[in-house]
Amino acid sequence: MDHSKVLGEESIEKLIVKFSIPAIIGMLVNALYNVVDRIFIGNGVGSLALSGLTVTFPIMLISMALSMLIGLGATSLISIKLGEKKKEEAEKIAANAFTLLIGVSLIYSVVFLLFLDKILLLFGASQNTLAYARDYLSIILYGSIFQFIGFGMNHFIRAEGNPKRAMSTMVIGAVLNTVLDPLFIFVFKMGVQGAAIATIISQAVSATWVLYYFMAKKSTVKIHAANMKLSWKYVRQIVSMGLAPFSIQLVGSVYNLILNNSLARYGGDKAIAAMGIISSAAMIVMMPVFGINQGTQPIVGYNYGAEKYDRVKKALMYAYIGATFFVVLGFLSAMFFPTQIIQFFNRTDGELVSIGVPAMRIFSLLMPVIGFQIVSSNYFQAIGKPKKSMFLTLLRQLIVLIPMVIILPLFFGLNGIWYAVPMSDGISTMLTTVFMYFELKELNRKITETVKVPAI
Repeated sequence: MDHSKVLGEESIEKLIVKFSIPAIIGMLVNALYNVVDRIFIGNGVGSLALSGLTVTFPIMLISMALSMLIGLGATSLISIKLGEKKKEEAEKIAANAFTLLIGVSLIYSVVFLLFLDKILLLFGASQNTLAYARDYLSIILYGSIFQFIGFGMNHFIRAEGNPKRAMSTMVIGAVLNTVLDPLFIFVFKMGVQGAAIATIISQAVSATWVLYYFMAKKSTVKIHAANMKLSWKYVRQIVSMGLAPFSIQLVGSVYNLILNNSLARYGGDKAIAAMGIISSAAMIVMMPVFGINQGTQPIVGYNYGAEKYDRVKKALMYAYIGATFFVVLGFLSAMFFPTQIIQFFNRTDGELVSIGVPAMRIFSLLMPVIGFQIVSSNYFQAIGKPKKSMFLTLLRQLIVLIPMVIILPLFFGLNGIWYAVPMSDGISTMLTTVFMYFELKELNRKITETVKVPAI
């Protein structure tokens, strides 16, 4: 059975498991880089170092946004060209993207290294945490080329239809980082610098693994030196295709910048550290949801195009169930075990626990509805309605959330920052429900029509 027949004929349950599990594992593993660093730094160095690391996160989101701009943009084009049997053109796009990843990573590193202290202070560092943030990020910046290549080009492997290989690339890096972190932090006593060195070594190994795949006889698409000269035609196409995920990721960085500054103003360094822990815990919860989205998207897209609307609805319902399971699990963990979660990152700081426990509970109040919101926005992307998808995504992350983070603390102080997230979740979910009501009504109409009019 070929790929298209599998998407259109195999049971939806089996398809979602087959496509989603590698994506879930991959997303979780990718999140582990940041989470593991925070765990070991929080326990090995202290809460101020954890706060410093949290300050660097939005800056690292910018690097992820740039690598997604190029990586995902090129991936879409490569998939299209392979589908059109234009392998040579797919290889030219891949090679151009490779050159772009190298060039943009170098520009990114130089700019941020030149203005590092000013940028860190802008992103919420205090005089107490600046040194920690600088020590960590300066090393990360020197190795950013590995992150760009590894993360950006790993998407190309998925474009070839090899999700397991793509997953293994991330697993190798994350496992190595988990092993090296305690070695450099505790054994070599290198503190935050040790965590940064462990991260770039791990990313370098992942990048090497990806390059080997494309330059050896492993891949369908090869990277040839002759194709690496930039073509404006391909650069423009890559940027155009990658602009939507880039924008969404960049919004995350802007949100974190505003959030860190609000936390610094109303709660200080310990509040930023607490937020770092809460974000890490939330990341672990949300990655499976994003994995389900990745796994469901091709199933929904193919069957929608094939006018098999009953299969589309079934896939959507299973995605809702899977996503809701994970967010409810996260909600229950935050409600009943917040102290244990906070102490997992730092066992000795009582003030951090006293700030973090109520913050985590407030932050997670409406987490059970988020699975529905995220899956719905992805659904519109899958059926070829990217404007609705982007609006619903930005609704939660930008349109509602950022104003809430700015306005609510004026009235409620630090608690206003924590309440901003559930309020944003609630408002965005209500509006998403309206969108999905009309969309499901239309989908049910199409299902009825296809039942009444059998295929010839």
